[in-house]
Formats: sequence, C-alpha cells, structure tokens
Amino acid sequence: MNPPEPEPSVQQAEAALPAVAPQLRALRRRAALTLETAARAAGLSPAHLSRLETGQRQPSLPMLLTLARVYGTTVSDLLGETVADRDAVVRAAAMEPTRAGGWTYWQAGASGRGMQALRVQVPHGSQGDIVRVHPGEEWLYVLKGRLRLRLGDTTDLLGPGDSAHFDSLTPHRIAAQDPDGVELLFVHTLLQSPAATLCLGPNPSENGATS
Repeated sequence: MNPPEPEPSVQQAEAALPAVAPQLRALRRRAALTLETAARAAGLSPAHLSRLETGQRQPSLPMLLTLARVYGTTVSDLLGETVADRDAVVRAAAMEPTRAGGWTYWQAGASGRGMQALRVQVPHGSQGDIVRVHPGEEWLYVLKGRLRLRLGDTTDLLGPGDSAHFDSLTPHRIAAQDPDGVELLFVHTLLQSPAATLCLGPNPSENGATS
C-alpha cells in the first residue's frame, strides 16, 4: 500500500510557526475545548497553551503532533496548509493489491488524509509476538475468518461482522485464528505518522512494509 504522507520536517514546521498561534486557538474552539481541557489532554499547563496560542511561545514538532491528536486533526491543518482536492470515490478497479510478508493490502480510501482505510488479508501465524503501541485510533471490522485481538491484558476472538475501535496507545496485537487467515476492513488515524508504526504486517525491521 502507499504509506501516509510523511510528517513535516522540523525545518518546515519551524518556518510555518509564525502562523500557528491563531490556528491553534481556532482549532481548539472548533473542537469545543476549553483552554484548561485542551491543556490537560496535551499534558501542558493552561498558561503554556495560552502562550502558544498568543505566539509568545513556539511549539515543538512533537507538541504539534500531540495537539493535532487532541483536536482530532493533522499537523498540516495546524500549520494552515491547504490540501489539493482528492477524489472522494475509490473504484474497485483502482484497488491494486500490495503484498508484504504474507499480508495483502488494498487501499480503500484516498491517500494523504487524516485517516487511512484498507482492506487487509491477514495470513495465519505471520505476526509472532509483536505488540504495537503508537498514537492514534484504529477501527477494524472482520469480513471473513476469525481474528484474535489482544488489547492490553485482554484477548478477544472476533468473527465475521464483529468490530473493534480502540486507542492505539493501548498495547495491541492482531492475528488470524484459523489456517485460512482472516480478512478485515481497517481504518486508522495516525496524524501522518510513518507507515511502520501501524499494528499491521511483519516486523518493520525485517522489511519496509507496513508493520
């Protein structure tokens, strides 16, 4: 599959910082969050967030990533970048399969958005004991077969029609229960994080595929 767009470089972020302050305030208000609530969610003091919104302080790139997640948007949106129009419809003929480490992916949505949608074929016994932890949210829906989903200390078995929606900061692991594998619809929001931080696929140290 095509990986999400890369995060802005530190140089790009620093160059755009003068315009960030009013955008931070506008996005917080759009998210209907008070200064205190947003600051607490981002691990900041209200005074610090206020200084960011008034331009008295400049946010680091990690801080921009955190605030983007709190406001349910992307770093590009925080930086006020405009995005070219994309086709809303993805035709079946355009969903070319990509294979990596035994996994098969079909892009089911437009690339470069805050969310990425995939149809995924997960083979049996392909992931070993890999457990993922990363920012974002994930939603999956079982189309065919049975999925073993581990979230923290809990393991559930999901069948066709079952779904799960969870915070990716919860340690998680997915694996096919049956020899024939499992087929999923999968949606994630990683705020333009590298593809290697996904919970899908083989160990990224083994190849450059989605993990």
